[in-house]
Amino acid sequence: MRAFQVLLHTEYTVFLRDKASLTFTFLFPVIFILIFGFLMRGMGDVEDARLGLFVPAGVESKILERTVSSAGSMSVTRYDDQPSLQAALEKRTIDFGLIWDGTKLLFLYDSSRVQENYAFEEVATGITADFNLAHQGLSPALTVEKIHVGREAATDWFNLVVPGILAFSILSAGLFAVSGHITAMKERKLLDRMIVTPMRPIALLAAIICVRLAVVYISTLITLFIAMTVLHLTFDVSWFYYTVFVVASTLGMMGFGTLIALLVRKPSSASNIAHILSIVMMFLAGIYFPIEIMPSYLRTLSKALPLTYMAEALRYATGVIDMTETRFWGITVAMFALAVVLLPLLARYVVSADRR
Repeated sequence: MRAFQVLLHTEYTVFLRDKASLTFTFLFPVIFILIFGFLMRGMGDVEDARLGLFVPAGVESKILERTVSSAGSMSVTRYDDQPSLQAALEKRTIDFGLIWDGTKLLFLYDSSRVQENYAFEEVATGITADFNLAHQGLSPALTVEKIHVGREAATDWFNLVVPGILAFSILSAGLFAVSGHITAMKERKLLDRMIVTPMRPIALLAAIICVRLAVVYISTLITLFIAMTVLHLTFDVSWFYYTVFVVASTLGMMGFGTLIALLVRKPSSASNIAHILSIVMMFLAGIYFPIEIMPSYLRTLSKALPLTYMAEALRYATGVIDMTETRFWGITVAMFALAVVLLPLLARYVVSADRR
């Protein structure tokens, strides 16, 4: 027990002295949150959308105006001609436009706002359906009353991004705990010196795991706290689910880092491979933009990445999306299983001879 305490303290001290790990674990997620938060917060949110409306003189528009006013809390600006409407759209004075010439509805979008246009198109579809019924003097066959029976899900696009950044932070910390830290010890012959001591390899691994779990958990809490206080985002966090999944996914990603360390011949190459894989997964796992807008082959690849499921589970744990309990626990158990299968291989890696 005394030896484990010494190892735990040593590992904690080593981590504090590793400026690169400190920066990557604590600072990078916060920087991502703040940069993307101030630049892109509110994307995909139509609660305060601005609609530009043009109806030529002499065309009846009362039914359309009633339909638009019942579509939500959007602000509506009338324009005297179509060029003025298009100019306002280009200057982003409005978010999207609507033209009614008495026979058809024409919606205009800014082609550069790919992410947000999906939300505006959904609103346009609803306006069109309601207007067609009202214009014919009909009413919906079914009335819909919205009753929320599950956990409240956030609608702001950036609420989806924050748990994704947390998942990426966990992925990076888990991967580099093995592919960076332990492989570096291997390359500097530090592990060879420890092998001839009475220390058991499991004690070293346990110390590293304990320190990384604590660091990752604190890091995610700091990032989440900044998102809530600085960017004023709201989350309905289930702390039990959150804690269990952070632990499971951190262990799972350490196991994944073990696999990388075992597959490369040179220890220093493991860190480079881990870095490349983490960056690739960040862009393909739906962290910053929806998987749905990707080509079909990239969507298929995304389903094979652990980060995709990590982000999904953390979004559920923070109350951003809803999913079945079975799916959440399935992802969590899969992360634990990854750790159970691969981490024992790390103990053998620690005591194995260097590969030439």
